[in-house]
Amino acid sequence: MTNTIDLESPDDVALADRMNTGKTRIVTELKKLIVGQDKTVEEVLLTLFVGGNSLIVGVPGLAKTLLIYTLARVVDLKFNRIQFTPDLMPSDFTGTDIIQEDSATGRRQMVFAPGPIFANIVLADEINRTPPKTQSALLEAMQEHRVTIQGRTYKLEEPFYVFATQNPIELEGTYPLPEAQLDRFMFHIVIEHPPEEEEFEVVRTTTSILEPEFERPVSGADLVAFQRLVRRVPVAEAVMRYALSLVRASRPKSTTCPDSVKKWVAFGASVRAAQYLVLGAKARALTSGRYHVSFEDIRALAHPVLRHRVLTNFHAQSEGINSDTLVDRLLQAVPAPRSGM
Repeated sequence: MTNTIDLESPDDVALADRMNTGKTRIVTELKKLIVGQDKTVEEVLLTLFVGGNSLIVGVPGLAKTLLIYTLARVVDLKFNRIQFTPDLMPSDFTGTDIIQEDSATGRRQMVFAPGPIFANIVLADEINRTPPKTQSALLEAMQEHRVTIQGRTYKLEEPFYVFATQNPIELEGTYPLPEAQLDRFMFHIVIEHPPEEEEFEVVRTTTSILEPEFERPVSGADLVAFQRLVRRVPVAEAVMRYALSLVRASRPKSTTCPDSVKKWVAFGASVRAAQYLVLGAKARALTSGRYHVSFEDIRALAHPVLRHRVLTNFHAQSEGINSDTLVDRLLQAVPAPRSGM
């Protein structure tokens, strides 16, 4: 099967080239403040180009908030950070109706006051510190790009993204995210401590005066156009079936699942996992300067797409087996077809 798949028109090719160039220039701008974290930056940018939402997990001090705030500055999008706390109510971030008096007539009327969810990039900081009622209020915004208050629906401005953060080492006073909400996140991005030289550079740059000026190589309108382009990229049937095979093999009741899944998995990945594997692979191909999707694109995104969708059982937890280990086993058990892609 050939792996050369052209986009439909010269305009599409030009847009794809602009997307690839835009990604490179965004990374260059981010590096004025962000040291290292190349894999994290790539997954965050793929989230932008697909139009998804991502969960970022890492211990304090690894620049999770700084990365998203800097990204919003570079692409010139409105940014709001919401600190999730146990007493946060849904209306605190969606907005609410308030009584306002008309200065001309003296009449009072209900007027909608938008909350911080009305932005292009929303950072839901420490999302697991707020109760399920408030967490679930975020679902409609993430999935439908709208909020409903007092029976009225308000659309959110495009492009719209939610990046949520979690601290993996503190469990006191936290509320685990429901599986339905976890499934709404395209990626589960894990930030680790950087290598020694990168950490040295972080300390050096953050203890001196640093006020970089950012160029803005990509606009919000460009991101919307890129999202539409990604969905128009064709994918070879073999590549799409490979993505689906990985997802289906993660389910313990599947006839194709490996023994490791039967032994250690409570629930496997949903169909949304296959959708995000394919969409992310399309964006990864375009931002690599290719107009076709390869098996390697699928494999490269298997961990961030599947790690929060493959839920381990008690046996796995007692033996120290985590989701990343199981995704490794899946990649070994479901080999990519040998077609040269």
